[in-house]
Amino acid sequence: MPPTPPPEALTLLQNQLHLENDDIYLIHGLLRRADLFALADINLPHLKYEPYTPSVPSRLAGISSRGRTSELFNAIRQGDLLVHHPYHSFQSTTQLFVEAAARDPQVLAIKQTIYRTSDNSSIIAALIDAASRGKQVAVLVEVKARFDEAKNVEWARKLEEAGCHVAYGLVGLKTHCKVSLAIRQEEDGLRAYYHIGTGNYNAKTSGTYTDLGLLSCNTEIAADLMDLFNALTGYSYQSEYRKLLVAPVNMRQRFLELIDGELQHALAGRGGRIVAKMNGLEDSTIVRKLYEASQAGVVIDLIVRGNCRLRPGLPGISENIRVISIIGRYLEHSRIFYFGNNGAPLYYIGSADWMRRNLSARVEAAVPIEDPRLQEYLWMILQSSLNDYRQAWEMLPDGRYRQRQPSVGSSALEAGGVHNYLMQHTRMTSTLVG
Repeated sequence: MPPTPPPEALTLLQNQLHLENDDIYLIHGLLRRADLFALADINLPHLKYEPYTPSVPSRLAGISSRGRTSELFNAIRQGDLLVHHPYHSFQSTTQLFVEAAARDPQVLAIKQTIYRTSDNSSIIAALIDAASRGKQVAVLVEVKARFDEAKNVEWARKLEEAGCHVAYGLVGLKTHCKVSLAIRQEEDGLRAYYHIGTGNYNAKTSGTYTDLGLLSCNTEIAADLMDLFNALTGYSYQSEYRKLLVAPVNMRQRFLELIDGELQHALAGRGGRIVAKMNGLEDSTIVRKLYEASQAGVVIDLIVRGNCRLRPGLPGISENIRVISIIGRYLEHSRIFYFGNNGAPLYYIGSADWMRRNLSARVEAAVPIEDPRLQEYLWMILQSSLNDYRQAWEMLPDGRYRQRQPSVGSSALEAGGVHNYLMQHTRMTSTLVG
């Protein structure tokens, strides 16, 4: 029996959308969100964004996992690298790290977390390749990643068949952190290289989600990552970390201490400043501490794409807090946390939002960004987001959102939005993060 929509509704839609009969397709039931991908794939370039080709940070330009893999590790030893997807190529940065580690003859072991990854994943293929070359490969696969449960079980089976040691995390906790660690034999002994990110090891979503990743060989953080992997694979219980913020161990408490630090600076007349960017904010303990900080005079800007439990601008409660959400070409997914710290700012990036599930029910990791060059880049991201008057929606005290509007004579950033600005910025220079 064919579908029978209400004739009056069909006529109204046809008239309002100027549709011919041949433009209408009747189906049973409601459209699923996944069905809209077919509409987006229609070849109508004039209705789509202009294609964007990601750049490669200058220090990584010309390096290939099929060439001299030592070049990548030499580049990382020169100093920390911050990669920013989709403005920077995922394949030539994050994926390159895993593939080079798999092929490099001096890499002895690789440890990796997988929460979500793409079909025909090059990351999985690289880990299987590493095992075939005799390297020790340990992979933490989260089989409870929503919507990807069946896929992750299949990936785990293939990794085990290839000789990888596969672990499934800690009882009662989802493993959501995004970390990759390579142990390399060098002239002066073993050295650990790593990637810590805000997003999944997924080449497909890296073209549409904004995410950050740190490539480094800092010894203290590398030691923290070794401890974290030992905990994830059941070899130890870790209750302290040197520099990493790890949920559910120390992350919530450390964030509360950092917010309280800004509160104390404000009370002492030194000013207090917090800028935090995330996907969601609903942890009641964090919200109460932010209200307390606002009442002490701390100026707080929150860039929260999705759900936000906090209300800004409430007299006597949150007058010093502003909340915006950016909705545009790319899905804002990176998490960045800035604390003014009386002129000695502290920056963190990581996998966790300020939500109860992230801080209490998941294994998460946030890493401090200490290189002044990389701090400058993170500050640029935060400021360009706050100055977006095209894609940004500002939360009102009653919880409603109002879209910002660029004024006459506004800057290119204000009028064009943060995504256009960062694409242009990355085209002009790829050296700031390298």
